[in-house]
Amino acid sequence: MPVRPDTEALNAVVAVARAAGEKIMAIYRTDFAVEAKDDNSPVTAADRAAEDLILDALAGPLGMGFPVVGEESFADGRAPGVEGTPFWLVDPLDGTKEFVKRNGEFTVNIALVADGRPALGVVYAPAVGDMFGAVEGHAFAESAGRPRHAIRSRAAPASGLVALVSRHHMTPEAEDVLKHYKISERVMAGSSLKFCRIAEGLADIYPRVGRTMEWDTAAGHAVLGFAGGRVVDLHGRDIVYGKSGLENPSFVALGANVPFPRG
Repeated sequence: MPVRPDTEALNAVVAVARAAGEKIMAIYRTDFAVEAKDDNSPVTAADRAAEDLILDALAGPLGMGFPVVGEESFADGRAPGVEGTPFWLVDPLDGTKEFVKRNGEFTVNIALVADGRPALGVVYAPAVGDMFGAVEGHAFAESAGRPRHAIRSRAAPASGLVALVSRHHMTPEAEDVLKHYKISERVMAGSSLKFCRIAEGLADIYPRVGRTMEWDTAAGHAVLGFAGGRVVDLHGRDIVYGKSGLENPSFVALGANVPFPRG
């Protein structure tokens, strides 16, 4: 089904992400409890409060009647069928480990997927006030110190690439990906902000070898993709969405004109 959301829809999702961020920050400022899910990943009241708000918003006209997959709902066994239809992917608090450590590097991720690809994405980091959003033909960033502006991933610098590496998931296999490039700097970062830093031209590559779920990546993928970058698997094929089990393969996020590593 062809779906091309416009900037009006994007702005409405931005408002929802901002409201979810307010819920998160209200709990962030308290002595919150941390629980463990079945996969031993952490979950807090902030994850659940933000997801409830987002799911309520997408149940109305904004959601266009498409099914919604939320991380916490999925973990609780509530997963709508998404085969053959556009659908929403929601990670209400990406980077719960960063939230628990109170380092500010956590985000609200909301994406609309159509024909297996992100058609709209919003990534909001409420602790630092950074907002990113994108639909076809438009990718933007805004922050507390800078109003909304268009963003574009940069061409690979001759001096070497800035590589983003995960605080918790850097592996020898991911290091092997980086060995194919001239790397001038490594920057440690959490959550889907890594996609957005490449999208705004502050970095060039992010390898992830290991398990991620579609809600972890779809919103950041949308921002990076509509800003001129790519997210590909370790064979150089574009990452697609709506896969059985909603689990991603290992991948590499790349800025404009950064070649896929071969050899």
